[in-house]
Amino acid sequence: MPLTPLQHDAHYGELDQVMRAYLGQAADDTPERRSTALDAYVRHTWHTRPWALAVAESQLREYARHPPGRLRQRLGEFYPVPDVGLRDAEIQGWLTVLADHLRRSIEEGEAPRPSAPVTHWEWHARFTELGQLLGGWFSQDMPDEFDDHDAAIEDYRGTTDLSLIAKVVGELHELVTLDLDESEYALALAELGMEVDPPSPYSPGAWLALLAQRLG
Repeated sequence: MPLTPLQHDAHYGELDQVMRAYLGQAADDTPERRSTALDAYVRHTWHTRPWALAVAESQLREYARHPPGRLRQRLGEFYPVPDVGLRDAEIQGWLTVLADHLRRSIEEGEAPRPSAPVTHWEWHARFTELGQLLGGWFSQDMPDEFDDHDAAIEDYRGTTDLSLIAKVVGELHELVTLDLDESEYALALAELGMEVDPPSPYSPGAWLALLAQRLG
């Protein structure tokens, strides 16, 4: 029978997080160099959930050593590694390389320096609630659902738990203090799911600051 949620999380939960970090990214890790995707995973996880690196290392290595056999595949009792552009015969070696990188990072205390997110996964891992707000209330359907940006903000504020609003405000302040240029703030909005332009006359950065003020 297929994996239960408990079995999935216990055996493959952090492995799945590593695999999600490769969404839209190349799996071009080598024994000497981490890929952009793994760099993003290590940077974010090291500074938010450092204990999870050891869990990921263990799950990656165990999967590489004992890939699911035909019976488990037929029964659905396994975690299917997403398509990362590698041949099936290359997956085990690649997973071992990832595990080696994570072990080295843990044992040597080495991780990328804090910076603005680089990948789609990292933007959403770092700004989880802001992604919910921008992707849910400011999608391409916003003009059909709300009169303007202010109406969307008021709907969000009136229908969302105060603890989540507080988290969004914190994430907004964190994003604004990254001190990016306007093209980078525009990229951040797009990565986090916003599909409409900020209201005139605000630039992306100025609108983020205003949004923090309005929700705070």
